[in-house]
Amino acid sequence: MSSNTPSSSAGGVGSADSAAPRRNSKRPKYSKFTQQELPACKPILTPRWVISAFMLVSIVFIPIGVVSLFASRDVVEIIDRYEIECVPQNLRNNKVSFIQSDANKTCTRRLTVPKLMKQPIYVYYQLDNFYQNHRRYVKSRSDSQLKDNSSWNDVSSCKPEDMSNGQPIVPCGLIAWSLFNDTYTFSLNNQQLAVNKRGISWKSDRDSKFGNDVLPRNFQNGTLIGGKSLDPTVPLSKQEDLIVWMRTAALPTFRKLYGKIERDLQPNETIIVTLENNYNTYSFNGKKKLVLSTTSWLGGKNDFLGIAYLTVGGLCFFLALSFTGVYLVKPRRLGDPSYLSWNRNPGGH
Repeated sequence: MSSNTPSSSAGGVGSADSAAPRRNSKRPKYSKFTQQELPACKPILTPRWVISAFMLVSIVFIPIGVVSLFASRDVVEIIDRYEIECVPQNLRNNKVSFIQSDANKTCTRRLTVPKLMKQPIYVYYQLDNFYQNHRRYVKSRSDSQLKDNSSWNDVSSCKPEDMSNGQPIVPCGLIAWSLFNDTYTFSLNNQQLAVNKRGISWKSDRDSKFGNDVLPRNFQNGTLIGGKSLDPTVPLSKQEDLIVWMRTAALPTFRKLYGKIERDLQPNETIIVTLENNYNTYSFNGKKKLVLSTTSWLGGKNDFLGIAYLTVGGLCFFLALSFTGVYLVKPRRLGDPSYLSWNRNPGGH
């Protein structure tokens, strides 16, 4: 009896399994790709490889840093801060009242050329402590209005500079309203030095973001004037000062291109600058600077890139020498790589 019982039980279970439907397995289909078993490079970082890698980085980075630094040093810059000097001495205790008054704001500055400046010489105005990246400021514009004349009354995103005297403002918004309005006139040897203001904006902005049929209307007609006025007969795509200003800066200190001087300036020449100090930076303790600068193949004057390359290259060279010294003074025997898990079990099973 006892010997028959297991056999009948086993037969019952077997028949039940064959009759029941097989459950679908959730196990994914095996492949070397999904199981990350494809052939791969698994380098062993020996002292020689590490030292060679650091030395290679230093050999590449140090020359690049030297070349970048020399290219930056070849750029000639003249920087003149004028927002304080262009306020009369007796009004410097109340600069905001002066800039908001109707007083004469013409100011004369003298700039001496330190060394040869080859054309083109770029003229910039620089503002400090001006936060063009403020969220409300950045959003206060209407791109559809700037691009298409049929959207001239689309001012829903331009508050508080959206309407004036019951009519839409074109261009609307705080960015356009606060357009920089200081002006500069240059003379050299009693002759006017021409400044080319064409082509100072991005071509993509002129062609795609500002319409050639959009004319300013009702602009700067409110009680509070923010900045420069625009010629109502010239389309926005031709008003490049506005286009440059509307490309907002990411940092509170920035430069905007004012124009280009297309002639060489010789060393020790004196440039007479007659400027109109109209823009109010005194309300927020801002600074204004006039910048004349040449360029190199790397762009404008910026030592950071060269210093960064030299720092990283020098650090890698120091680490390579340190590791070489440690390796020579106190070498350490490398273990047998055949004992590594992926060498003992290449298939992962």
